[in-house]
Amino acid sequence: MPSLDSLSDVGTPTVAYDGALLPLAAAAQQPYVSELLSFTLDRLHKEPELLRVDAERIRRQMQEVAVNNYRAFISAADALKSVHEEVFLVDKHLELLIEEIPKLTAGCTEFIDSAQQILEKRKLNRTLLANHSTLLDLLEIPQLMDTYVDDGTRGRCINCIRNGNYDEALDLEAFVCRLAKAHSESPVIQSLAAEVKHTTQSLLTQLLQRLRSNIQACFELPECLRVISYLKRIGVFTESEMRLQFLRCRESWLASIIDDLDQRHVYEYLRGMVNCHRMHLFDVVNQYRAIFVDDTSGNEEKYDGGLLFSWAMHQISSHLNTLKTMLPMITEGALLSSILDLCMYSGMSLGFVGLDFRGLLPPLFEDAAQKLFSKNITTAVENFQLVLDSHRWVPIPPLGVTTGKGTDDMQDDVTPPSSLMEHPPLAVFVNGMSMALNELRPCAPVRLKHALAQELQNGLQAVADSLMRYNATRMLRDNESVLFHSLCRAFLEVACPYCITCFGRCYVGGAALIELKNSFDGVRRLLVSSLPVVKGSQKAPDGLAQIDRRNSIAENGEPSVQENGETQDTEKREAESADEGKASIEKNV
Repeated sequence: MPSLDSLSDVGTPTVAYDGALLPLAAAAQQPYVSELLSFTLDRLHKEPELLRVDAERIRRQMQEVAVNNYRAFISAADALKSVHEEVFLVDKHLELLIEEIPKLTAGCTEFIDSAQQILEKRKLNRTLLANHSTLLDLLEIPQLMDTYVDDGTRGRCINCIRNGNYDEALDLEAFVCRLAKAHSESPVIQSLAAEVKHTTQSLLTQLLQRLRSNIQACFELPECLRVISYLKRIGVFTESEMRLQFLRCRESWLASIIDDLDQRHVYEYLRGMVNCHRMHLFDVVNQYRAIFVDDTSGNEEKYDGGLLFSWAMHQISSHLNTLKTMLPMITEGALLSSILDLCMYSGMSLGFVGLDFRGLLPPLFEDAAQKLFSKNITTAVENFQLVLDSHRWVPIPPLGVTTGKGTDDMQDDVTPPSSLMEHPPLAVFVNGMSMALNELRPCAPVRLKHALAQELQNGLQAVADSLMRYNATRMLRDNESVLFHSLCRAFLEVACPYCITCFGRCYVGGAALIELKNSFDGVRRLLVSSLPVVKGSQKAPDGLAQIDRRNSIAENGEPSVQENGETQDTEKREAESADEGKASIEKNV
């Protein structure tokens, strides 16, 4: 009879085919399935009812067994529960034990390693104790070198070098280097070598700083030789690098001297800079040539390769650039001439070492002189315009005193005519023009003679244009118009000839360079229109006629013959006009 578990799977029978089991039921139900296959049809119809009756009987039997043995079932369940709990606890403790076993293993390994290290340290300490005095001497080497180097940093660097302290420090450094090569595996020796290297770097910095500092002139070359010898012993630089470092350090020293100069005073700054280059650049070149002797045998390590020439050209270029920048800031011709003399003397001195740069100076000073002259001319014209705009046209009594000097005396005298005092705008202009020519005289470049003559002519033309604009824009009464025409005549007959004469004193033959034949046509026509109509052709004012005649004499070599015998009369009038007084306006040429 099948069990209840077997009956629960009755609905999935299997079929036997040729002695093989068909996959219709599990293996546990195979006997019952085989029995079903042997039943008849009627028996199969009764089988469900029989199965139900058996199931009911079995259920009643199970209830009876449970009622009769319930205490055993409860005890068994409690025991099973306790067993499950104990097994779970055992399993948990086993897991904890498994987790702690690697830690125990690691702790044992660490203990073994620590014990091994303690043994090694004990061995090292015993070795250190045996060689304590030797190691102490070695470890004091960096401190000893620091003592030598620190003496130099406290301002006694010269004494240190003379007393041989740097030599001893370098000897210690060489000893430590040999020791480091012999014991490359020793960390103590390598640490000692690193400290000595750091101290050597400080020593190198001090030696380079020594080259950047000011050395007494009497000890300059020996001191430089001594410092270079120490640098060679250190062995940090090659021969070419040593040359470059020497020039760089001396350049830093020159730059520090120039930086200490006061740039607020341009003349003093340029004067100090030129003197500095003249003295110290000469010394540096001689020191370089004395210390580094070029080898003619073909050894590239001892060949200059144009380094000194490039460095010197750099210094000269920097010097010229500074002059080019700061020369236009000088506002006095005498100071400009003084700087030129200093530069020429400096170029002559540096010429002994092949650095004569005098041929490069003229363009710089010519440009500065031209800018200064042009600036002064512009200022004179602007001041004239300001005074003219604010001028009140009232008659001023003549202040000039006629003298009885001859023609030669008048040609030599360049005192401003006192008749200009009657016309304040012209007096201001002539005063400014005189100042411009005064500033030009000490430093008057010959090559700029034509350009400066054109600047002067442009200034005079600017004054004439201002007069024409004033006449066109102002409504003057009859008496004011007379005074204005008188100022225009004084400009043509007195101011222009005087300015041209003064320019001729700056340049020989300079007066002939100013062409006024076709200039001031507007002022000429204004004056001619203000005069009463006279029979005959209209003539230019006497002053410009004199200038035109002088220019004609300078160009042709002989005076031009005028019609109707007017030459002698014109010269007479010119002499009378030039004798009108020699009082100074504000500044003489």
